[in-house]
Order: sequence, then C-alpha cells, then structure tokens
Amino acid sequence: MTTEAGCKSAARPYIPRNMSETQPKITAYLKTFCGWSEGVRAIMRKYDLPYEEKDIIKNPAFRWEMEQRSGQPLSPCVEVNGTMLPDISGEEVETWMLENGVVQDNEVQPDAPIDSACTDEQHEAMAAGKLPVEGKIKFFD
Repeated sequence: MTTEAGCKSAARPYIPRNMSETQPKITAYLKTFCGWSEGVRAIMRKYDLPYEEKDIIKNPAFRWEMEQRSGQPLSPCVEVNGTMLPDISGEEVETWMLENGVVQDNEVQPDAPIDSACTDEQHEAMAAGKLPVEGKIKFFD
C-alpha cells in the first residue's frame, strides 16, 4: 500500500474498529530531512495510515499554514481528524492515536527511531543549504 506521501509499507493495514468508522484524516507538517519528522513518518508506516504530508521546507506556504493552524512555529505538527498535535514526536503521535482509539496497538516495530533528532552535522548542512544531506539520516539515542 502507498500513502499519499508515497511511502510503501509492509505494516499491517489500518483496521477500523467498526464498519461505520472510516480511515482517519491525517495531515502532517514535516521537514524534508529531520529526525523528528522521520519518526512521525515511521509511525504512519507502522500503522499503514494514509496521510497528507506538507513539507514545510520545500513549500514555505505550508510552514505559514502550520503556524496559523498550530499557533506556534515548531515542527513536526500533525493534525488527526481535526485535532492539532503541535511540536510532536513520532512516539507522542503514536501514544495519542492509541489513547484516542485512532489505531489499535500492533507488534510491528517502527522502521526508524520515533523520538530522535538529527545530528549537529546534518543540521549544519541543512542550514548551509546543502540538501539533500549525503548518506542516511543519523539519529541520536
């Protein structure tokens, strides 16, 4: 299955709790290369959730939209069924979705760290406009 963001997933698909339930509407305001943003993507892949990704680096209008909708400038921000989750990690998104019945827990492990930042080296390269950063994103534990 492919998400709206174009990610392939081998995770168990989202299963509604009852027949009247539909898939959640999720909009994620993410950075192109960011450990925190990749953690949110990893949760979406884990639960095979379709979502609209709005890259706030590639499109400054999405950053403005995120700031207007969330009331603050920090990312990632994820809106689930009309509820804005500002400045949130993948781990926090997963916890919120489980607690609010959006998803049911599964045994699939995320394919990227869900609560980690990029390295200082990657931040410096991004700040200097050297995107994409060579190699895979590295995460802190």
